[in-house]
Amino acid sequence: MNILLTGSEGFIGKHLHKFLQKNNHKVIPIDKLSGNDLLNCDLKYDVDLIIHLAGLSGVRDSLDRPTEYWKENVIAGQRLFDYFPTTRILYASSSTAIEPWRNPYAMSKCSLERIAPENSIGMRFTTVYGPGAREHMLIPRILRNDVPFVHTNHTRDFIHIDDIISGIDTLMKSDFTGVTDIGIGKSYDLMEIMTYFGIDCEKRIGNEFEREDNTADTTILKKLNWSTKVDLYNYIKENKNVNWS
Repeated sequence: MNILLTGSEGFIGKHLHKFLQKNNHKVIPIDKLSGNDLLNCDLKYDVDLIIHLAGLSGVRDSLDRPTEYWKENVIAGQRLFDYFPTTRILYASSSTAIEPWRNPYAMSKCSLERIAPENSIGMRFTTVYGPGAREHMLIPRILRNDVPFVHTNHTRDFIHIDDIISGIDTLMKSDFTGVTDIGIGKSYDLMEIMTYFGIDCEKRIGNEFEREDNTADTTILKKLNWSTKVDLYNYIKENKNVNWS
């Protein structure tokens, strides 16, 4: 297939780009980092499928930049939807979209779901980890022994990047439309992770702008015979203190 991939230089985008090329798809990459801003770049492409990963992510950052998050996540998405009204689109949403009142990032993703075409698929990713993840995220910090604090009342559904890619591939091959979570379907208590790996850090109560739990509902993906392969604890054991440079 000819696939338009936005956000091709991002964490998930880079992994997905390689996967699609390996599986003989022709990929047309668009990313702001390579000079193609989705708000104004040329979209005159003949494609069979669009995978829309471009946009801003991060709950705490959105609190300081709400207008920018709205532009990059909602207005840019609307432009893409308007330009390709009949093309099937898989777009990145977030587990935060379930509670949009908590922060601007969640609101932007919820709004994107509301304006998406009927033939699209919204992918509510949970907490993604793996090679290339943002350095300030918890799992990379655990691997570096660099965890400044942890929220004692938070549990998180952590999913490896390889399982995210296989989930996207499963949805690409399906006839499903609508919105679905992509996570492992269970959450880990953050304090239990710290205790298990002997990590000593400051303990805090999480703020109200973040969800306490983001466990994915994997009902739809399980019906499509999808399952995850990578175990979080095994991943940490195998990669802790590895020099990634």
